[in-house]
Amino acid sequence: MLPVENSIYKQYITNEIGRDILSYMNTQPTIMAVGDILIDAFITLQDARVSCDINDANCSISMRWGDKIPYEALTVIPAVGNGPNASVSFSRLGAKAYALTHIGNDAHGQECLDALKANNVATDYVITQDGKKTNYHFVLSYEAERTILINHEAYNYNLAEHVGDFTPDWIYFTSVAEDSMQYHADIAKWVKEKGIKMSFQPGTFQIKLGAETLKDIYEATEIFFCNVEEAQRILKTESRDLPELLKAMRELGPNIVCITDGPKGASVYDGEKMLMVPMYPDPAPPVERTGAGDSFSSAFTSYMALGYSLEDALLRAPINSMNVVQHIGAQEGLMTNEQIEEWLGKAPDDYKVISLQ
Repeated sequence: MLPVENSIYKQYITNEIGRDILSYMNTQPTIMAVGDILIDAFITLQDARVSCDINDANCSISMRWGDKIPYEALTVIPAVGNGPNASVSFSRLGAKAYALTHIGNDAHGQECLDALKANNVATDYVITQDGKKTNYHFVLSYEAERTILINHEAYNYNLAEHVGDFTPDWIYFTSVAEDSMQYHADIAKWVKEKGIKMSFQPGTFQIKLGAETLKDIYEATEIFFCNVEEAQRILKTESRDLPELLKAMRELGPNIVCITDGPKGASVYDGEKMLMVPMYPDPAPPVERTGAGDSFSSAFTSYMALGYSLEDALLRAPINSMNVVQHIGAQEGLMTNEQIEEWLGKAPDDYKVISLQ
């Protein structure tokens, strides 16, 4: 379903009942992004080497040992991470965005708080914890790819204490630190009891835990996101067959499964429709790919929350990713709905949703 402002029916809505319907359909959904926040320091390398195996997989980056190595640029970006990136995307696409995340009582934490507010993300549920540090990661950027040096602070996750009686329409659950098993159980129970729809994009630790350990989360998920390689790890398979992966992932519990495959596009399966869309063509060579997955999954979630059909959400989400990789960092290139519609209007003829069945 397209939103009312894009519908031919809008011109016929003139009476009081029609205005009430229009007002209802344009109500902002509330979406809370749940995931650790951090500061990214992007170090653009100019003197490195990448080596891969015969299949161009299992690549590694190397630099001279015990030497002084020049770098091209340093860019520091606060208030990033899978969850905060998604919250900014939700705000730009028309939802009422909240962030449930943790910061330390330090200058970096204040930087993150200020950045969220500047992006119209509600910070009522940003938890400041004394004695903890705000997460700070280093991103080694080279030839449009990146290697991230990560270190997650162990925060005190307490869902009931954090959210109180607040009940959003959706939550977007993603990367948190390892000491969070009870947090996962509490979130699964919360969304089931309150009827909250949940998108789940697992982070590295959550993938490592495995689907059986996070069984309650998978079963409580409305929309699940991962890439092909992550699906292989979760399912413990070497198969790259998309229909096979989509079906197997959905058997774990999610209602809708989205799997991205880099330049080959993205696929979605809801138990009935199995659809694929190609990558939206890059207008210029990518600058840096951090946040491409976040921008796709957050846009898809936004459009589903706003009432779009599966096909229309899938058609628009890759456009957000296309623009993000044209910038350094995961947020600068995040688009508004109007910008996405503009790019969709000039899409090539072969950019369309097709069935995989």
